Amino acid sequence: MKKLIILLLVFTAFSINTNSQNLSDTINDTLNYELRSVILDSLTHSPLPYASIYVMHKNIGAISNETGNFNIDISTLDMTDTIRIQYIGYKTKMFTLEQLDSMEVVLLSEDIVNLTETLIFGSAPRAKSIVKKVLQNFDSNYRQSTTKNLTFIRSRNFVEFEDFKLNLKKSSITQLDKELIKLIEDRIPREAISYDDFLGNIYHSATKDDSLAIKTDPIRAVSLKEKDISELDYIEQVFEDVFTNIGEEEYWKVKSGIFSQKVEDDNETGNDTVSQAKQMRDSIQDLGRKLKYYSRNIHRRLNYTLLNDKDSWEFLHQTSKYNYTLEGGTRVNGEDVYIIDFTPKSSGVFVGRLYISTTTYALIRADYEFEEGKLGRNIHLFGMGYTEDQFRGSIYFERENDNYVLKYFSKKIGFNASFDRNVSLSKKKERFLFDKTLNEIKVGIDISMRNEETYELLFLKRNEITEEQFDSFTQKERMKIIYVDQFDDNLWKGFPIIEPTKKMRDYKKIER
Repeated sequence: MKKLIILLLVFTAFSINTNSQNLSDTINDTLNYELRSVILDSLTHSPLPYASIYVMHKNIGAISNETGNFNIDISTLDMTDTIRIQYIGYKTKMFTLEQLDSMEVVLLSEDIVNLTETLIFGSAPRAKSIVKKVLQNFDSNYRQSTTKNLTFIRSRNFVEFEDFKLNLKKSSITQLDKELIKLIEDRIPREAISYDDFLGNIYHSATKDDSLAIKTDPIRAVSLKEKDISELDYIEQVFEDVFTNIGEEEYWKVKSGIFSQKVEDDNETGNDTVSQAKQMRDSIQDLGRKLKYYSRNIHRRLNYTLLNDKDSWEFLHQTSKYNYTLEGGTRVNGEDVYIIDFTPKSSGVFVGRLYISTTTYALIRADYEFEEGKLGRNIHLFGMGYTEDQFRGSIYFERENDNYVLKYFSKKIGFNASFDRNVSLSKKKERFLFDKTLNEIKVGIDISMRNEETYELLFLKRNEITEEQFDSFTQKERMKIIYVDQFDDNLWKGFPIIEPTKKMRDYKKIER
C-alpha cells in the first residue's frame, strides 16, 4: 500500500490534465486507397481478433483488431496482387486484391484435425501433461536476444467515477484550502476515455537489468485525453510547489488510521511522490513525454510475456485448478500444434484455448478470459476496495529457426475500486526524540470508480543487433505527442497500425 494513499490526492490533480492541440477531424480523399474489412468465423460469425493479413511478395501487412476489423494501405498495390489471411486454427485463405476489395466480410473456417487419426501413437497424450511442459521447456524455447523491433503500441483507458467527494477537515498549508479542494472535486471529469497510439523502434537488451533493458526511438505518437482545463493547470502547480518545497532534514508523511508511511526521496528510481507527480506532469505537457518513463512502462508490460506471473497465467502454473481438453491439432507456419481448451474448476478463474507445439511444447498462442461470474483480485479492507471482474488476454509467438519470439500480445483488465477514509499528510522535520510537524492537511476521501484498461503491442519487424549497437543508441529525453480530439486516419496514412475499434472512431473529446 506504499504511497497509494498520498498519490490519490496528487493523482486527482495531475492525471486528467492535458495540453492538446486541435487537429482536423475530416477524412480526405486519400482514404480511398485503404482497404477495410472484417474477419469472422464462418459458422458462428464471431470476430477473429489479431488475424494476420499479408500482401505476398510486397512486405506489406496488417493485423485485425479485437473485433476482427482491419485496414491495409493499397495505394502501391495492383488489383492482381495476392493477399493472404491467416488465423491460427483456421484454414488460410488467399485472395487477389480485386476479390477482397468487393468483400465486406471475410469468413474463415476452422482447420482442426483429429489427432488419433493423424498421429502415429494409438491414443492422444493427456492434455494436462502437455500444458505442464510449456513452463518446463520455457528457457529452451524462448531465449532472449538483443533486438531492434519496429513496434506499434496502443493503450486505451476508460474511467467512470460513481462517487468523487473530498471533505477538507484540517489544513495548515495555505495553498491547500477548502476552495482548492472543492475545485478539484468539481473539475475532475466523471467519465473519460483516453488512448495513446505509438509507432517506433524498441531496442531490447538481453543482458541489461530492468529499466535499462529498453530504449525507445519514436516515429509517431498520438494521444487523446480529456479537454485541458485552466483550473487544473493551477491545481497542478499548487501541488508541485507544496511537495517540492522540502528543506534539509524535512520529509512528508502520509497517515490513514493506524497506517502511516514516510515518503522516501528516491528520485533516481522515480518512486517518490514528487517524482511521480512530475512524471504525470511530463506526460501531459507540450514538451512531450519523458522517454525514460515510457521505456520503463514498456519493460513492465513486457513482463507479462514471460509467462511467470502466476495470477495472469494461473492455468499454466496451477494446472490442478483446471480441466483441459485436447480438441485436436493444426499446423502453424509448417509446425504441428496441439489445440487445447481449458475451463476452471471451482477455484480457477480463466477459460480459453491454447496452441502448443507437438515437438518443443512451446506455447504458440493463447486466448483466454475470466469465466463468466469469476473474479480476479478481490480486496475489501479498512475502507478500501478493489475487485477485478474483467480480464482478457491474447498472445502469439512465432518460430524463428529453433527459437520462439514474441509477435504480439493484448491484455484487458476491468475493475471497480473504492476508497472511503480520512487521510492526513504531514510535513515533518527530523529531531532527536520526536520529529516536529511543520504543516498538515487532513482530507476525507470518498471515491468509487470503474476502470477498463487495454494494452496492445505488436512487433512489426524484428532485427537482432549486438550489445554494442544497443549501447551506442542514445535515447532522446522526450517524445513529442500529437494531441487529438478524435481519431484521425490522416495521421496514420502510410503507417502500419492496428485498426481502431468503432468505439475509438466514434468517440469525440468532451467539450467543456
